[in-house]
Order: sequence, then C-alpha cells, then structure tokens
Amino acid sequence: MNEILGEFSDYLLNIKHYSTHTLSAYLIDIEDFVKFLQKFNNTPARIADIVIADTICFRSWLSDRVNRNLSYKSTARALSSLRTFYKWLGKYKNMQNDAISIISSPKIPHKLSKAIETTDIADMHDAIRALDTDDPWIAARDWALVVLIFGCGLRISEALSLKNGDVVNHPSSLRIIGKGNKERIVPVLPAVYVAIDKYMKINPHGTVKTDFLFRSVRGLPMSARMAEKVIENLRHYLQLPDYVTPHALRHTFATALLAGGADLRSIQELLGHSSLSTTQLYTRVNMSEMMDVYKHAHPMSAE
Repeated sequence: MNEILGEFSDYLLNIKHYSTHTLSAYLIDIEDFVKFLQKFNNTPARIADIVIADTICFRSWLSDRVNRNLSYKSTARALSSLRTFYKWLGKYKNMQNDAISIISSPKIPHKLSKAIETTDIADMHDAIRALDTDDPWIAARDWALVVLIFGCGLRISEALSLKNGDVVNHPSSLRIIGKGNKERIVPVLPAVYVAIDKYMKINPHGTVKTDFLFRSVRGLPMSARMAEKVIENLRHYLQLPDYVTPHALRHTFATALLAGGADLRSIQELLGHSSLSTTQLYTRVNMSEMMDVYKHAHPMSAE
C-alpha cells in the first residue's frame, strides 16, 4: 500500500506539478478512506481491497464522514481526491474500479450562490503559473482569459471571439456580439489589458490583427472546451467546489458591480441578458459578502 501511495505522490508532484500543500491534502483524503476501509472490512487494507470497493463501501464512507461532522465541502474534496487516485490506478496500474464513478458528490451549500470566493480568485494566478511551468505563454494566455471573463463579465464564446485587432491600442470598451447576435458595448478595465499585453508579447503565434486573440498550442483558435478545461484544471489543482466554472467568473463580475452600487438595468446591459428577471437573480446574494468580493477580488480594486 505504501509503495502505491508513494508512486501516486510522485505522479502528483512530478507529472501534475501539484504543490506540496495540495499533495498533502490528497494523501490525507485517501488515507481517510483507507482507514475506513480497514474498519469496514475488519481487516488490514490491501490495494486489492481498494480496487474491488463497491458502491456500498463508498456510500458507507461518505455516511461515516457525516457522522464525524465533517463538512460537505471537505467531503466533496475527499471524494474528488479519491476519484483522482482511482483514475490513476486505472491508467497507470490497470486496476479499474467503475463503482466510484457512480457515486455523486455531496451538495455543498454556498454562501455566495455561484460566485467565487475572494481567496480562490487570488490563488488562481499562482496556480496557473504552477500548472504551466513549461510554457510561460500558455500561463499568460490562461490568466489573460480568466481576467478578461472576470473583468468584463463575458461568456466563454464572447471572449474567444475576440481578435488581436480588437484590443490594439487599448480601446476603453469592446464591441461584443452575444447570444442572438445581439451587440453590446463593454468597458474594459486597465487590469484586463495588463494581462492581455503580457500574453500578446510572448504569444508565439503572432499578433496579426485578423487572427483570434486566444490560440491553442498548435496555433488554432482556442475552443470553448479548452477554455473550460483551464478552469477545470484550476478547480482541481486548488481543490475548489464544482461550482467554480467560467460562468462563475462572469457571475462574480455581476455581483461585484451590484455591490458597488450599479443598477440592475446597467448590469443587464453589460451582461447581455435579454430579460431583467435573469439579472435580478443576483439580488438574492448577501450584499455584505458581495462587497467583500468587490473590494478584494475585482480588478477595479487595484485602481
């Protein structure tokens, strides 16, 4: 067992380039399951026992964590760690377990509905650099994408539709074509251009005005799935809840503006919502927490 966990640790540290803090969290979660498995089977846990664990065993473990008063967020993270371990076992050790994929993560109550916590956004910059150590331009691209979506409240498709010529000379606003081919004008904060400029300076695929701003490793236009994967990797690396998505960045932009005193009609126009009722959903968020997000997480706070 120790040998397998040692190899898994090496994989997280040297292949995935996870931090020692993240590695420690993974091992604590997996060891928690191993200890439970020993009690569940009333015998020392072997790797063979882990491989054949079934849904009854997994659900009993989750119930045991509830009985120990462990938080839903902690248990969701532990289940994510265990899934990663089983995925590694299947890929590198040919030890498959299909039962783990059937188990659903516990629902996490969110204080700030679908908006990202302040500290989580702050951690994303360093996480991107850690994940893309071999390709600094990829790290710069990913951070520029995150800041653009968060700083302007764009949808993924809208961010990826931008071309190099759209950001030349730092226009104070961008012309965005959203859903239903509807056009809107979105102001751009200086912090957004700081991130974009750093990316464009080292982008190996050039800055031809008619080319798309965000490019893949092979120089093709970046796809929506690739952009989603960027946030997924950040979520897994930082052990964040499942609600941390590109849309959550857009939502956090809206809640920050609302906390800063913007009226719903203005936010509706900035987001490109066809109905005000959609925008009104943001009023359900706790105002004091939104103000905290605005002050500490939004690019405007640096001004």
